[in-house]
Amino acid sequence: MAVFDWLLRAGARVARAFAPLLLAAGVTALAQGGPAAAPSAGPTAQTEYARVELLVHAPQGVTPGQPVWLGLRLDHAPGWHTYWRNPGDSGLPIELQWTLPPGVRAGEIAWPTPRKFPLGELANYGFDGTLLLPVPVTVEPGFTGDTLDVQLHATWLICRTECVPEEAWLRLRVPTQSAQTAHGSLFESAWAAAPRALDGASGELRVEGDRLLLDITGLPAAWRGQRLEFFPETGNLIAPGLPWEQRWDGARWQASVPLSPYRSESPTRLAFVVAPPPAEAHGPATAGVRLEWPVAGTWPAVAAPPAPREPLPAPSAPAGAAGPTALGLGLALLGALVGGMILNLMPCVFPVLAIKVMAFQAHGADRRAHRVGGLAYTAGVVLSFVALGAALLALRTAGEAVGWGFQLQNPWVVAALATLFVVIGLNLAGLFEFGQLAPPGLAGLQLRHPVADAFLTGVLASVVASPCTAPFMGASIGLALTLPAAQALAVFGALGLGMALPYLAASQWPALARRLPRPGPWMVTFRQAMAFPMFAAALWLWWVLGQQTGMDGAGALGLILLALAWLLWALGRPGAARRWLGAIGAVLLAAALVWAGPYVGREANAGATADTRDATWDAWTPQRQAELLAAGRPVFVDFTAAWCVTCQVNKAAVLSDADVLADARAANIALLRADWTRRDPVITEALAALGRSGVPVYVLHVPGRAPQVLSEILRKEDVRAAFRAAAQRQAASAG
Repeated sequence: MAVFDWLLRAGARVARAFAPLLLAAGVTALAQGGPAAAPSAGPTAQTEYARVELLVHAPQGVTPGQPVWLGLRLDHAPGWHTYWRNPGDSGLPIELQWTLPPGVRAGEIAWPTPRKFPLGELANYGFDGTLLLPVPVTVEPGFTGDTLDVQLHATWLICRTECVPEEAWLRLRVPTQSAQTAHGSLFESAWAAAPRALDGASGELRVEGDRLLLDITGLPAAWRGQRLEFFPETGNLIAPGLPWEQRWDGARWQASVPLSPYRSESPTRLAFVVAPPPAEAHGPATAGVRLEWPVAGTWPAVAAPPAPREPLPAPSAPAGAAGPTALGLGLALLGALVGGMILNLMPCVFPVLAIKVMAFQAHGADRRAHRVGGLAYTAGVVLSFVALGAALLALRTAGEAVGWGFQLQNPWVVAALATLFVVIGLNLAGLFEFGQLAPPGLAGLQLRHPVADAFLTGVLASVVASPCTAPFMGASIGLALTLPAAQALAVFGALGLGMALPYLAASQWPALARRLPRPGPWMVTFRQAMAFPMFAAALWLWWVLGQQTGMDGAGALGLILLALAWLLWALGRPGAARRWLGAIGAVLLAAALVWAGPYVGREANAGATADTRDATWDAWTPQRQAELLAAGRPVFVDFTAAWCVTCQVNKAAVLSDADVLADARAANIALLRADWTRRDPVITEALAALGRSGVPVYVLHVPGRAPQVLSEILRKEDVRAAFRAAAQRQAASAG
């Protein structure tokens, strides 16, 4: 058997041997991803930080002219909260999208009185604990159905110190002729918590300078002397977190509230809620009163920077590239094809290049074998990318917040790939031969099925390449996730075809293959030398695992790999030594798996990654970005992950460069790093808003301007030019 068959056989047989392990790791990835919002066929759903339930209250049945209420009950996890119709300085209100039969209409949410959640100099308005949002339903005279079929798509942002977007699909079938009163007490409590009208109140609202003055007489007598909260229903109006003044003068309550420096509204009439603070620090809000009065005085000019929670403008694309919103399906296919070709030049793909190149030499002058092997390899790559794309689409449809490279966000997958590369490296280095470990019949299987070996080599190459994102790939994959399934899978197939295209071309045109080196003794040395890229890839994955699980997990994997290396070495020994050394190796491996195995999948505490320990960079959160932009400061965000080799190369070559950092300081640009090494739905949502689905992504935010998305392959000159342009725009604005 030629030396080239060894390498091909190594990749194919390791792929066969580790397929169950990788499959199990993938299943573990889904299981460990945590519960997420997903389409539900019933009235309840459980998300990661909340439980939701669709309720109905119809004391006289669902009949025209009778009161009918629907409601969303939301039970928050301890310490988490959602948002009111005006969320305050940041956040998003709960949104309900109803699907009802003809003749039935849902009204607006009867919002309960909110409470204030201070956060430094900011404050939000919302709810925690158990919340019921009642919605009145109008049943028109023409409705005569026996059942009321209700479907609800609810979306909300739930926050503690971090924020997670969640959603749920709920369905309820209500018999129309039966009274529905099982949840009457919950609805009554929700109605009691809603702010009530106060007909006897009098006073005025007036704008003076940068403050809104309130003068109200007729508030409930029990409130006199208490400090009250003020909740305007119009957002982007006041600064909720800044100190404000209030006082009582008998039955008259006066307050002076600072306007937001980035106010975007100037209402002539203002609806607002006034309420006492909750009786307990973490207790329910006290029901307030709702007033709607004209606003006297003249509003100051509206500030230019957008409010933090307003939808950001569409991101601008890198120079010379089409933006994600401008891409059609044809451009997405072309971008995926070109990106797949460039993927062959990415560092993460290098460990398997030798397998592809040396497979040519294994067939010598056999042109038919070249062509068949090239087609089989291409099929393996294309089908693998389509399978990864289908898994990604299925997970996102099921409500999972995942993106490209999602499989490496799970420690078990990382550990499995590291083990795979170590085994291949040990084989290439000559420590053992696969034929020594398998029965003769199995060892001869590769000879009878070279096409299957070429196909599995393509699968192996795809597994290694999948975490990478090359130029043109980001926008294409981002668009693919918004297309119908068939078109999206076509984009992923084009990506795989682009990666396989150079090998396919060389296999179909002998003139290209003849340019490769001729077989000879050098190949033995080359085969052994190729063990080191495999070990380098395993070392990189070992480091990635350390970012996810800490040194305990990385050390546990190292111990397991050491025992595995002993076992493989022992099984390659001749004679009786094979038996007793192999037995010792098997015992050592079993002991390592039992004792150290649990540490491999145990995630370390958040914030322990190297990416966020760099003192030059702060950890990215939506709130931090919003705060900086609201203060008028530009923000540069590095969306990265430890398992993304391109990210690490860009970080070392460009983002750590002294000149780049000096330009950032000169432009007063805040540097934030969004670490996607582990699953993070908030980062996934931010990437989706930029039209991206994987990392690296580099975005420069300048207040009042659309985000600028830089290329996935950074050049120091491009980053410095973007920073200098931001500094010039800031200077022009200040002038």
